[in-house]
Formats: sequence, structure tokens, C-alpha cells
Amino acid sequence: MLKKQYSIPRDEEEKLLAGLAKRTDPEVARIQKYLALPDLSRTEGSPLFDMVQKVKNVEVLKDFDTVEIPEIISTQILFDLFDFAPDHVARSKSDTYYVDEDHVLRTHDTVMWYYYLNLPEIQERIAKGEDLGVLCYGKVYRKDEIDRRHMNIFHQMGGLFLQPDSKGVMPLESLKDVLRKTVETLFPGAKYQFLDDVFPYTDPSLQIEVEVNGQWVEIMGGGMPKKSVLKKMNLEGYNGWAFGFGLERLAIISMELPDIRLLWSSDERVKKQLKLGQKFVEVSKYPPVVRDISFIVENSFEPNNYFDLVRDVVGDLAEEMALIDKYENAEKFGAGRLSYAYRITYRSLDRTLTSEEVDTLHKKLEEKTKEVFEAQVR
Repeated sequence: MLKKQYSIPRDEEEKLLAGLAKRTDPEVARIQKYLALPDLSRTEGSPLFDMVQKVKNVEVLKDFDTVEIPEIISTQILFDLFDFAPDHVARSKSDTYYVDEDHVLRTHDTVMWYYYLNLPEIQERIAKGEDLGVLCYGKVYRKDEIDRRHMNIFHQMGGLFLQPDSKGVMPLESLKDVLRKTVETLFPGAKYQFLDDVFPYTDPSLQIEVEVNGQWVEIMGGGMPKKSVLKKMNLEGYNGWAFGFGLERLAIISMELPDIRLLWSSDERVKKQLKLGQKFVEVSKYPPVVRDISFIVENSFEPNNYFDLVRDVVGDLAEEMALIDKYENAEKFGAGRLSYAYRITYRSLDRTLTSEEVDTLHKKLEEKTKEVFEAQVR
């Protein structure tokens, strides 16, 4: 069977986006901004694009289909079908971007199982008892802290292989073999090891780590799809394996990249260095400017929501935010109120920031902190 490329229609997504256009709240502005950012895994010249091509050419994966899926997903598909517990942190509005009460920006690419298995052509192949193999990649979205290793928009790639039960039960070793070949393709000569792991939709599950500068770093996860999960997608009588990983994490390791923001840089001096397997040499390390912000808020305050506000005000000039103090004092602040203090490192990737420029930004952040979180800035 020749591999095929599938693209899932986005009619529902377009309707939801049209509805968003009528709203003016900050969360909508963020969602529109994030969706408009380029998909680096499909941008030629990006190391993330190159990584995808390398994985697609791994011998055991080279004949797999590919599927491109919507970026706005219903919670019923994204969470319920994949056995996320009702109280799972991923369902929280402080961790996930909600378009409305029932739809979110996708948080994981494993959701491609559902879309792929429901394609009419794939259902015909299932009826014939054929093997199935598919890859999916693209942007995912999770509210996250601000530092040089994390962004709230990043890219994942995942794979799924399924075969009829009549062929037997796929051993876990077959998944390990796929992951070995993938790691050896991306990190020739690297030391790696397998560890047990837990995911809502696979059992058993595992992770693979590589040794980086004497330390073990997790780079991929995988497991055997739960029969109960596949049944909820109307598939029975099949078993197999699945895996997934974040492209940025692997790219950072491959190039010894000091800052995740560099992957989005438009500076030609930076872009020409972004080659997998080639150590990045900093073009110029512009000096940091450090400012602290301290405030008192209600104990319902969610740091991830605050990081979103900082991104709104400061953009990508915030290199890192470190919590330096957090405490409560009912006598001093009032019951149910907490004091937070953050140290913000401001640094541009392409120019020197002046103290005056940072002071203006920081003052604006203080004012927005008061306005949005009803905070008392100290």
C-alpha cells in the first residue's frame, strides 16, 4: 500500500474562529496570535522541518501515511477519548487554552489517532484487515513558565502502528526497536536508555533518555495503545504501538542551543547556524536587564495565567521569570491573600535593551498586573 498524505477538513474550526472574531477579551487575542504563528515543522530551512524529514525517512517509518489535523479540538475528543482523568491537570484553564467551554487548542498530537482512524479510506482498510501506520506533526499549545527551555507554543511529532490481532500481539520490543532507530538517526553514537513511564492512553508505557553532557534527558515517550481507548474510536481487533516527542527539545540537544527563542529568529546570522548536529555559536550575547516585581493577590491566582500576561506585555523580551518569594501573612495581607515576587530577566536576541526601555515595559507590566489580577504591587 502506497503511503498517502491526509488533511482533515477544518470546517468546525473555521466556525469557531469566526465566533472568536466577535470577541475582544485578552484570551482571544492570544489564541488568534498563536494560531497565526508559522508551523516550523513545515517551514523549509527550520531545523524542526529537517528533523521531521529525518524521522520520516527512518526505515521502519518511511512507508507510513501522514495526517494533518485541526488545531482546535473538542475536549471530548482530546481528553475524554484518550482516558484523561476528570481532574487531570491538562483539563485546567490554567494549563490549556480554551476557545469555548468545549473546545481547546490541541495540547498533544496523539489526538491524530481519532482523526486518522475515522477517515473513510482508513475504515475501508480496517475492514480488509490491513496494517496501519501514520505520522503526524505540528504545533501544540500549553500554558507554561517563561525560561530559555520552554515556550507555550511548541511542536510535536508522533507515530502510530496497528495490526490485526490475528497476527498476534505486538511485543513492546518492537516499539523499542523503532525508538532505537529514530534516536540513532537523530543522535548518531549517543548513549540512550529506556525507563518505564505512564500515559493515559497507552499501557505499558515507556520513555527513552539520551545522555547529554553526563546527564540523562528524556526525549521521547511511547507505549502500546489501550484496547479500551481504541474501542472508543470504534476500532476493535487491532493492537500495536505509538510514540511521540517534542521537536524543540531534540533540536536544542542536537545543536546545544542556549535559548528556545532562537528557533524563531529571523536574524540571518542565527538562521544559517541552525543545522541539526552542528553546535550553535552565539552571534552576540546581548546583556540582560533584571527587574523584580512583587505583588499581593488572591490565593486563586494561577502563575501560568500571569506568564501569559507577561508575554502579552513584554513579548519575547522576557528571557526568564524566576519565582524568588511566595508567602502568606493573614495579619498583614488579609485572609486568602498571598505575596508573590518574581525576578524577570529581560534580554533581546538581536539588540541591546536600554534601562529606560526596560523600565517603561516593566512599569506597564506593573499597571497590567494591577488591572488584570486586582493585585497590590509592592
